[in-house]
Amino acid sequence: MMITAIALREFKSLFLSPLAWSILAILQFILAYLFLTQVETFIILQPQLEGLDNAPGLTDVIAAPLYGNAAIIFMLVTPMLTMRLICEERRNKTLALLLSAPVSSTEIVIGKYLGILGLMLTVLLMITLMPLSLLAGGTLDFGKLLANILALLLLLAAFSSVGLFMSCLSGHPTVAAMGAFGLLMLLWIVDWSAGLRDDKSELFEYLSLLRHFQNLQSGLINTVDLIYFALFIATFLILSIRNLDNDRLQK
Repeated sequence: MMITAIALREFKSLFLSPLAWSILAILQFILAYLFLTQVETFIILQPQLEGLDNAPGLTDVIAAPLYGNAAIIFMLVTPMLTMRLICEERRNKTLALLLSAPVSSTEIVIGKYLGILGLMLTVLLMITLMPLSLLAGGTLDFGKLLANILALLLLLAAFSSVGLFMSCLSGHPTVAAMGAFGLLMLLWIVDWSAGLRDDKSELFEYLSLLRHFQNLQSGLINTVDLIYFALFIATFLILSIRNLDNDRLQK
Protein backbone atom coordinates (compact mmCIF):
# COMPACT_ATOMS: atom_id res chain seq x y z
CA MET A 1 0.00 0.00 0.00
CA MET A 2 1.38 3.41 -1.00
CA ILE A 3 0.53 5.06 2.33
CA THR A 4 2.54 2.44 4.23
CA ALA A 5 5.47 2.75 1.82
CA ILE A 6 5.54 6.54 2.15
CA ALA A 7 5.20 6.35 5.94
CA LEU A 8 8.08 3.87 6.28
CA ARG A 9 10.27 5.92 3.93
CA GLU A 10 9.56 9.09 5.92
CA PHE A 11 10.10 7.33 9.26
CA LYS A 12 13.48 5.98 8.14
CA SER A 13 14.57 9.31 6.66
CA LEU A 14 13.77 11.09 9.93
CA PHE A 15 16.04 8.73 11.84
CA LEU A 16 18.77 9.20 9.24
CA SER A 17 18.75 12.94 9.85
CA PRO A 18 21.41 14.19 12.31
CA LEU A 19 19.09 17.08 13.17
CA ALA A 20 16.41 14.68 14.42
CA TRP A 21 18.92 12.73 16.51
CA SER A 22 20.32 15.94 18.00
CA ILE A 23 16.87 17.27 18.86
CA LEU A 24 15.77 13.97 20.41
CA ALA A 25 18.96 13.67 22.46
CA ILE A 26 18.58 17.18 23.86
CA LEU A 27 14.88 16.56 24.48
CA GLN A 28 15.54 13.38 26.48
CA PHE A 29 18.28 15.08 28.48
CA ILE A 30 16.01 17.98 29.44
CA LEU A 31 13.07 15.74 30.33
CA ALA A 32 15.30 13.38 32.33
CA TYR A 33 16.62 16.36 34.30
CA LEU A 34 13.08 17.61 34.98
CA PHE A 35 11.99 14.10 35.97
CA LEU A 36 14.82 13.72 38.49
CA THR A 37 14.05 17.19 39.85
CA GLN A 38 10.44 16.16 40.49
CA VAL A 39 11.61 12.94 42.14
CA GLU A 40 13.82 14.96 44.48
CA THR A 41 10.90 17.31 45.23
CA PHE A 42 8.67 14.34 46.10
CA ILE A 43 11.31 12.91 48.45
CA ILE A 44 11.59 16.26 50.25
CA LEU A 45 7.80 16.63 50.56
CA GLN A 46 7.08 13.00 51.43
CA PRO A 47 7.15 13.46 55.26
CA GLN A 48 4.58 16.26 54.97
CA LEU A 49 2.40 14.35 52.50
CA GLU A 50 2.16 11.30 54.76
CA GLY A 51 0.13 13.29 57.28
CA LEU A 52 -2.46 14.46 54.73
CA ASP A 53 -5.71 12.78 53.77
CA ASN A 54 -5.91 11.99 50.04
CA ALA A 55 -2.33 13.17 49.64
CA PRO A 56 -1.01 13.36 46.08
CA GLY A 57 1.10 10.39 45.08
CA LEU A 58 3.89 9.70 42.65
CA THR A 59 1.65 10.13 39.62
CA ASP A 60 0.43 13.58 40.69
CA VAL A 61 3.76 14.96 41.87
CA ILE A 62 6.13 13.41 39.33
CA ALA A 63 4.39 11.88 36.29
CA ALA A 64 1.79 14.58 35.54
CA PRO A 65 4.29 17.49 35.63
CA LEU A 66 6.62 15.47 33.39
CA TYR A 67 3.97 15.19 30.67
CA GLY A 68 3.02 18.84 31.13
CA ASN A 69 6.63 19.94 30.67
CA ALA A 70 6.96 17.61 27.67
CA ALA A 71 3.95 19.28 26.04
CA ILE A 72 5.56 22.73 26.21
CA ILE A 73 8.92 21.44 24.97
CA PHE A 74 7.28 19.59 22.07
CA MET A 75 5.59 22.80 21.00
CA LEU A 76 9.12 24.08 20.31
CA VAL A 77 10.51 20.81 18.94
CA THR A 78 7.72 19.56 16.65
CA PRO A 79 8.02 22.42 14.10
CA MET A 80 11.72 21.58 13.67
CA LEU A 81 10.92 17.91 13.08
CA THR A 82 8.08 18.57 10.63
CA MET A 83 9.50 21.54 8.71
CA ARG A 84 11.13 19.39 6.00
CA LEU A 85 8.24 17.00 5.33
CA ILE A 86 6.94 18.67 2.15
CA CYS A 87 8.93 21.86 1.58
CA GLU A 88 12.20 19.91 1.42
CA GLU A 89 10.68 17.87 -1.42
CA ARG A 90 9.76 21.15 -3.11
CA ARG A 91 13.25 22.61 -2.66
CA ASN A 92 14.92 19.45 -4.00
CA LYS A 93 12.58 19.43 -7.03
CA THR A 94 11.33 15.94 -6.06
CA LEU A 95 7.81 17.08 -5.21
CA ALA A 96 6.94 17.40 -8.92
CA LEU A 97 8.03 13.80 -9.47
CA LEU A 98 6.01 12.67 -6.47
CA LEU A 99 2.90 14.50 -7.67
CA SER A 100 3.26 13.09 -11.18
CA ALA A 101 3.47 9.53 -9.83
CA PRO A 102 0.33 7.35 -9.61
CA VAL A 103 -0.25 8.31 -5.99
CA SER A 104 -2.93 10.65 -4.67
CA SER A 105 -2.36 13.75 -2.57
CA THR A 106 -4.26 12.04 0.23
CA GLU A 107 -1.83 9.11 0.21
CA ILE A 108 1.15 11.48 0.24
CA VAL A 109 -0.17 13.54 3.16
CA ILE A 110 -1.35 10.57 5.25
CA GLY A 111 1.90 8.70 4.56
CA LYS A 112 4.04 11.69 5.58
CA TYR A 113 1.86 12.24 8.63
CA LEU A 114 2.09 8.62 9.79
CA GLY A 115 5.88 8.76 9.33
CA ILE A 116 6.30 11.73 11.67
CA LEU A 117 3.69 10.29 14.03
CA GLY A 118 5.76 7.10 14.27
CA LEU A 119 8.69 9.19 15.46
CA MET A 120 6.45 10.94 18.01
CA LEU A 121 5.18 7.60 19.33
CA THR A 122 8.77 6.43 19.77
CA VAL A 123 9.62 9.52 21.81
CA LEU A 124 6.40 9.19 23.84
CA LEU A 125 7.37 5.61 24.70
CA MET A 126 10.80 6.76 25.86
CA ILE A 127 9.19 9.44 28.05
CA THR A 128 6.75 6.92 29.55
CA LEU A 129 9.63 4.68 30.64
CA MET A 130 10.62 7.38 33.14
CA PRO A 131 7.50 7.26 35.36
CA LEU A 132 7.28 3.48 34.91
CA SER A 133 10.73 3.23 36.49
CA LEU A 134 9.13 4.46 39.72
CA LEU A 135 7.41 1.09 40.07
CA ALA A 136 10.74 -0.25 41.35
CA GLY A 137 10.12 1.54 44.65
CA GLY A 138 6.55 2.81 44.66
CA THR A 139 3.08 2.62 43.14
CA LEU A 140 1.43 4.59 40.36
CA ASP A 141 -2.15 5.56 39.60
CA PHE A 142 -2.37 3.85 36.22
CA GLY A 143 -5.67 5.57 35.41
CA LYS A 144 -4.10 9.02 35.66
CA LEU A 145 -0.92 7.82 33.97
CA LEU A 146 -2.85 6.50 30.96
CA ALA A 147 -4.83 9.76 30.84
CA ASN A 148 -1.56 11.71 30.67
CA ILE A 149 -0.21 9.42 27.96
CA LEU A 150 -3.41 9.84 25.92
CA ALA A 151 -3.37 13.62 26.41
CA LEU A 152 0.23 13.95 25.21
CA LEU A 153 -0.36 11.52 22.33
CA LEU A 154 -3.30 13.55 21.01
CA LEU A 155 -1.37 16.78 21.51
CA LEU A 156 1.62 15.47 19.55
CA ALA A 157 -0.72 14.30 16.78
CA ALA A 158 -2.23 17.81 16.67
CA PHE A 159 1.21 19.48 16.66
CA SER A 160 2.33 17.20 13.81
CA SER A 161 -0.72 18.03 11.68
CA VAL A 162 -0.02 21.76 12.03
CA GLY A 163 3.66 21.25 11.22
CA LEU A 164 2.79 19.21 8.12
CA PHE A 165 0.35 21.88 6.91
CA MET A 166 2.92 24.64 7.32
CA SER A 167 5.47 22.52 5.48
CA CYS A 168 2.98 22.26 2.59
CA LEU A 169 2.52 26.03 2.51
CA SER A 170 6.14 27.12 2.82
CA GLY A 171 9.00 27.00 0.38
CA HIS A 172 11.74 26.99 3.02
CA PRO A 173 12.06 24.77 6.15
CA THR A 174 12.87 27.68 8.45
CA VAL A 175 9.74 29.55 7.39
CA ALA A 176 7.69 26.38 7.90
CA ALA A 177 9.10 25.91 11.41
CA MET A 178 8.49 29.53 12.41
CA GLY A 179 4.97 29.48 10.97
CA ALA A 180 4.09 26.24 12.76
CA PHE A 181 5.47 27.46 16.07
CA GLY A 182 3.62 30.78 15.78
CA LEU A 183 0.29 29.08 15.05
CA LEU A 184 0.75 26.53 17.83
CA MET A 185 1.64 29.26 20.30
CA LEU A 186 -1.44 31.23 19.29
CA LEU A 187 -3.69 28.20 19.75
CA TRP A 188 -1.99 27.45 23.08
CA ILE A 189 -2.62 30.88 24.65
CA VAL A 190 -5.76 31.89 22.76
CA ASP A 191 -7.91 32.04 25.91
CA TRP A 192 -5.35 33.71 28.19
CA SER A 193 -6.43 37.28 27.45
CA ALA A 194 -10.04 36.47 28.30
CA GLY A 195 -8.92 34.86 31.56
CA LEU A 196 -6.91 37.93 32.56
CA ARG A 197 -10.02 40.08 32.16
CA ASP A 198 -12.23 37.53 33.97
CA ASP A 199 -14.27 37.55 30.78
CA LYS A 200 -14.67 33.95 29.66
CA SER A 201 -15.11 33.28 25.98
CA GLU A 202 -16.55 29.89 25.11
CA LEU A 203 -15.14 30.13 21.59
CA PHE A 204 -11.59 30.87 22.77
CA GLU A 205 -11.83 28.18 25.44
CA TYR A 206 -12.87 25.62 22.83
CA LEU A 207 -10.09 26.65 20.44
CA SER A 208 -7.42 26.45 23.14
CA LEU A 209 -5.11 23.45 22.81
CA LEU A 210 -3.96 23.97 26.40
CA ARG A 211 -7.50 23.78 27.80
CA HIS A 212 -8.29 20.44 26.16
CA PHE A 213 -4.88 18.99 26.99
CA GLN A 214 -5.26 19.89 30.67
CA ASN A 215 -8.77 18.43 30.79
CA LEU A 216 -7.49 15.06 29.57
CA GLN A 217 -4.35 15.27 31.70
CA SER A 218 -6.44 15.67 34.86
CA GLY A 219 -7.98 12.25 34.21
CA LEU A 220 -11.34 13.48 32.94
CA ILE A 221 -11.71 11.70 29.59
CA ASN A 222 -14.43 13.80 27.95
CA THR A 223 -15.81 13.15 24.47
CA VAL A 224 -15.76 16.91 23.83
CA ASP A 225 -11.97 16.96 24.17
CA LEU A 226 -11.55 13.80 22.07
CA ILE A 227 -13.76 15.23 19.32
CA TYR A 228 -11.82 18.50 19.44
CA PHE A 229 -8.51 16.78 18.76
CA ALA A 230 -10.06 14.58 16.05
CA LEU A 231 -11.50 17.64 14.27
CA PHE A 232 -8.27 19.60 14.77
CA ILE A 233 -6.11 16.91 13.20
CA ALA A 234 -8.58 16.21 10.38
CA THR A 235 -8.84 19.92 9.53
CA PHE A 236 -5.11 20.44 9.06
CA LEU A 237 -4.68 17.17 7.17
CA ILE A 238 -7.50 18.14 4.78
CA LEU A 239 -5.94 21.59 4.31
CA SER A 240 -2.61 19.92 3.51
CA ILE A 241 -4.29 17.65 0.95
CA ARG A 242 -6.03 20.61 -0.67
CA ASN A 243 -2.73 22.47 -0.89
CA LEU A 244 -1.03 19.54 -2.60
CA ASP A 245 -3.98 19.19 -4.97
CA ASN A 246 -3.49 22.84 -5.99
CA ASP A 247 0.22 22.17 -6.57
CA ARG A 248 -0.69 19.18 -8.72
CA LEU A 249 -3.03 21.29 -10.88
CA GLN A 250 -0.30 23.86 -11.43
CA LYS A 251 2.22 21.30 -12.69
